[in-house]
Amino acid sequence: MQFGSPIPVLRMFDVDKAREFYLGFLGFSVDFEARFHPDAPLYMGLSRGECKLHLSEHHGDSSPGIAIRVPVSDIDAFHAELMAKNYKYNRPGIDIMPWGAREVRVTDPFGSNIHFYVAT
Repeated sequence: MQFGSPIPVLRMFDVDKAREFYLGFLGFSVDFEARFHPDAPLYMGLSRGECKLHLSEHHGDSSPGIAIRVPVSDIDAFHAELMAKNYKYNRPGIDIMPWGAREVRVTDPFGSNIHFYVAT
């Protein structure tokens, strides 16, 4: 038996803000968008490299305030990329954790926490 990688489902409450943050700031791409009908909540799949995330407007799919960890091969380059975008709602630093990992931590517009990290 083999297990695949989990795909976190993060709650969103505003599609435009989600696009601005995940596509514009973090550099993800949309893999798919799904609605049961035109007025239904959106369920959207995103990816950047091997990292896959799902965002959902559906009540009960996820809760704001969760935290996920995403490994990144070059945290310095990722941090520089984010800072160059001059995104006014999030200007993260690079944190060094007590166990030696270096992290760029961001909070999305809906309260979910994403910790991009490289272990040392």
